[in-house]
Amino acid sequence: MSGGADYNVGMAYIDGFLIPVPKKKLAEYKAISRKAGKVWKEHGALEYRENVGDDLEHQGLASFVKAAGAKKGEVVVFSWIVFKSRAHRDKVNKKVMADARIAAMCTPGSAPFDVKRMAYGGFAGLVEV
Repeated sequence: MSGGADYNVGMAYIDGFLIPVPKKKLAEYKAISRKAGKVWKEHGALEYRENVGDDLEHQGLASFVKAAGAKKGEVVVFSWIVFKSRAHRDKVNKKVMADARIAAMCTPGSAPFDVKRMAYGGFAGLVEV
């Protein structure tokens, strides 16, 4: 489903990520994320958050573990970056993708997780309290 731009007049725009990360590579993932977060913030992102799953299985509800496709030995990372608007997101991400520090982190096969299994999307604001 898309077309949420009509929802977020005056509200923040969020890029969200759901990533299965091997437990044995979590420290490496954290180090890379810390560097990437600094780059996003330098280029204007309002917030950069990375969180590891802790309480993910609940009777009668869909599972984040299943949604992420996490396998045995993997943890689920739920992340988001906050921007002023979608236009702001597009401007910031263009700068980030042109930043040599990010390019150095994005060499094929270098990620501490399977990039093809990462879920990503942009989210327009709906409710802000």
